Amino acid sequence: QAQLVESGGGSVQAGGSLRLSCAASGYTFSSACMAWFRQAPDKEREGVAAISSNELTSYADAVKGRFTISRDNAKTTLYMQMDSLEPEDTGMYYCAARVVWPGCWTLLRLIPSEYNNWGQGIQVTVSS
Repeated sequence: QAQLVESGGGSVQAGGSLRLSCAASGYTFSSACMAWFRQAPDKEREGVAAISSNELTSYADAVKGRFTISRDNAKTTLYMQMDSLEPEDTGMYYCAARVVWPGCWTLLRLIPSEYNNWGQGIQVTVSS
């Protein structure tokens, strides 16, 4: 069974940086479409960034130029470097996966229904 565990969240002032990690197990990580989502209080979960097996990437407009998604297939870990953080980036951040055999060669849409494995989430708080 797929398991995703996020780490690296915390509190930071506006303009600061954080690096999120998602340790994956229980499936063939290299074959999975991976993504980061976030959810602010009283708001719907929204897609932040996605990455394919061959490292194609896509980003939500709100984070383009500030966030960078990456993956290390040898370590079965997904990352997201978040720079120039803004208070609007505050929320729970979730790692998501969808295994596609033999590999995820095209990007999935950044909507929750495209993914069927989820981490528990980790809090990111950006203060002004």
